[in-house]
Amino acid sequence: MWNIRFGKLPSVRILIYGLNYSPELTGIGKYTGEMASWLAARGHEVRVVTAPPYYPAWSIREDYRGRFYRTERRTGEPLVYRTPLYVPTKPTGIKRMMHLFSFMIGSLPVMLRQCFWNPDIVFTVEPTFFGAPLALLVARATGAESWLHVQDFEVDAAFDLGLLPADGPVHSFALGLESFFTKAFTRVSSISHKMVERAEAKGVPVQQVVLFPNWVDVSSVFPQDSSRPNTFRRELGLEGKIVLLYSGNMGAKQGLELLAPLASSFESDPRVHFVFCGDGAFRPTLEMLVRDRSNVTLLPLQPLERLNDLLNAADIHLLPQRAGAADLVMPSKLTGMLSSGRPVIATADEGTQVARVVSGDAAGQACGLVVPAEDPSALHGAVDRLVQDAALRSALGDNARRYAVKHLGRQQVLEQFEKDIKGLVTEIG
Repeated sequence: MWNIRFGKLPSVRILIYGLNYSPELTGIGKYTGEMASWLAARGHEVRVVTAPPYYPAWSIREDYRGRFYRTERRTGEPLVYRTPLYVPTKPTGIKRMMHLFSFMIGSLPVMLRQCFWNPDIVFTVEPTFFGAPLALLVARATGAESWLHVQDFEVDAAFDLGLLPADGPVHSFALGLESFFTKAFTRVSSISHKMVERAEAKGVPVQQVVLFPNWVDVSSVFPQDSSRPNTFRRELGLEGKIVLLYSGNMGAKQGLELLAPLASSFESDPRVHFVFCGDGAFRPTLEMLVRDRSNVTLLPLQPLERLNDLLNAADIHLLPQRAGAADLVMPSKLTGMLSSGRPVIATADEGTQVARVVSGDAAGQACGLVVPAEDPSALHGAVDRLVQDAALRSALGDNARRYAVKHLGRQQVLEQFEKDIKGLVTEIG
């Protein structure tokens, strides 16, 4: 498969198959888009089969409507194929399953056509796991290596969050299918050490599993000079306030129902203001819950060029999650929070990856405070502690920035991933 000339490894043909992709600004689409563009800039041949942008608003972006299939060609960028799918306006459990299945069906002809391209690696992202059999089929048909990257353990999350029954024949059947297809991939990666351990616990051989964490561009997201006015604080009239920020997807996994009562409990403290920024299925409910709160500002998703200003508007970042979700998902928003040099208050169970990173168990220095999931009293106490202690906020924020630079820098993460890809193809090919 590979011919080595003049001592250099040639470029790799990489077929990326995933539900979410740029120009989505949050979550998996952001990371897959950045990864694909970075690989293309390094000289690799990259093709992407994906859906039109719809997340986190659960509505296909207006400029992508009206065309079933679409091909995007830009110089120096991956070749991108957009395929149709069903997007529910209110994503209930059964509608989510239909949504995921529809992407697999819509992408089927485009994926099969890639067999004529003969990729070296077929790289697919979970979610959606519905696409795993199709990715394996294309890899087997072309003699390519197959790579499953787990951003969320989709099957586990569906049971733990009540989207599917947690026991019985459906549970057993889904776990059996997951095990069968996951172990069939040449490589399986995930975004945290705890999630890698979970893959191994599911029966994936240790030698097939690698760590591929999410990243942050530490040169674009960084602590701003405190002597400079922050544009968001100035625009919103928040100079001199202690700002608590939640920014990102407003969905079912986030436990955002805690935010409204938290803001209410600090309404009598004129120093404290809450900013909730994002979009998603829970946003209309959150808007209703905080509509009479004078100490809350709601913002839509912000463009990428304003991300650093937004994150630096915070004195404290909020990372709420539902109980049981913190080991199934590693919130992508955490990387930016840490890189901005601000402390994080996370709701997570002890021993989960989120708890280990924020509390300092993963690196020896705490980046914030961790409280039990779905415990309003504990969350209030943590916020009050940081509101009262500016020195602690500063120390935890410094630790957060150091952790991001050391462990989460985009260049170092993607360079290691590139080495893993080349190693896989040369080792097996």
